[in-house]
Amino acid sequence: MSQFLQQHHSTTNNPGSRVVRCALIQTGGMMNPTEIFQRQVELVRDAAARGAQVICLQELATGPYFCQVETREWFDLAEPVPEGPSTTTMQALAAELGVVIVLPLYENARGDFYNTAVVIDADGEYLGKYRKVHIPQADGFYEKYYFKPGNTGYPVFDTRFGRIGVYICYDRRFPEGARALGINGAEIVFIPSATSGTSIRTWHVEQRAHAIANRYFVGTINRVGKEAIGPNEFYGQSYFCDPDGVVLAEGSATEEDIVLADLDLGTLQDARLNLNVWRDRRPEAYGLLTQP
Repeated sequence: MSQFLQQHHSTTNNPGSRVVRCALIQTGGMMNPTEIFQRQVELVRDAAARGAQVICLQELATGPYFCQVETREWFDLAEPVPEGPSTTTMQALAAELGVVIVLPLYENARGDFYNTAVVIDADGEYLGKYRKVHIPQADGFYEKYYFKPGNTGYPVFDTRFGRIGVYICYDRRFPEGARALGINGAEIVFIPSATSGTSIRTWHVEQRAHAIANRYFVGTINRVGKEAIGPNEFYGQSYFCDPDGVVLAEGSATEEDIVLADLDLGTLQDARLNLNVWRDRRPEAYGLLTQP
């Protein structure tokens, strides 16, 4: 497991501290979907046993990253939300363990298919979902074959432990949605991914930049290793960073991992006052950004 790195400042004697222990589940996809999901359940239990209160799984966590090929059989992996078996299983698990769970999966919405993340509160309540907005199409990432662009906007969910938002993989290339999550009040943004190859060049830049620009914590997850289908080799290195882009904890580049970090949400007000982007924004000057 990755080394657990504490933040550089102590919160022990800070009466305004709101420390939340969060976890990122980083694993691979060499098994069949049933075994993969069972492994995710085991890792959630492990993270909770280590004190995690908010736990996020990787993109399309209920199976392999099947978008490496274009095959109709993978449409059978899609399931309704929240009625599907993966959501209901994780709802029961969240209630049992008293943890918030972010569950990315393949959603079938009456014949429309989405790359979706479900958010479940610590009492097992289904809070809602985010559907991936930006859908890539490249060698080994044939996502336009499987998914429609998301239509949920950029919701932020009030959980027992904080206000969380979700952005998914290729979304991270687009600063507009990351800013919308900040405007909507996110304290932590989770970015589950399945990424490999040359994206390593910007993996440690883009998402830290979102944290800096929007003054929230980011937890970003990647798969690790090669899978049973397709050529991609995922490079792991899931990490948490603070609103100044400082990496607080990072996972292995080669092995399954649970990445833990204590995030003090009570520090966000100071972070936002120290770099007050919300005061200094000029939305009236950004009309060009909304033009096609």
